[in-house]
Amino acid sequence: MAEHDDYIDPAAAPSGAGCLECDETGSWWVHLRRCAKCGHVGCCDDSLNKHGTAHFRATGHRIMQSFEPGEDWFWDFGTGRYAETAIALAAPTSHPESQTVPGPAERVPADWQQLLG
Repeated sequence: MAEHDDYIDPAAAPSGAGCLECDETGSWWVHLRRCAKCGHVGCCDDSLNKHGTAHFRATGHRIMQSFEPGEDWFWDFGTGRYAETAIALAAPTSHPESQTVPGPAERVPADWQQLLG
């Protein structure tokens, strides 16, 4: 068993196709991260709201996986490094490929790059 496997629940389904908190507030994100313990989908630290990191700080769930199509890497907030694991998470493993990055398209302001500064 890999050192990170205690922090992963392979049966936990993702909380949705986008950042849970951004969807609730009408905000937008750059990239998405999925909690490997509970399935919470949050936005990355390049996003305005950094909900993925906020989820780790609030819950202590330290392993996140990219929720971007074609990416399968894990991040360990506890060590600040990429994490190795052989455990596969429940499907879906990414947001829909049709979803824009940043997204969702209808909520991304025209000056989004300036806002991220």
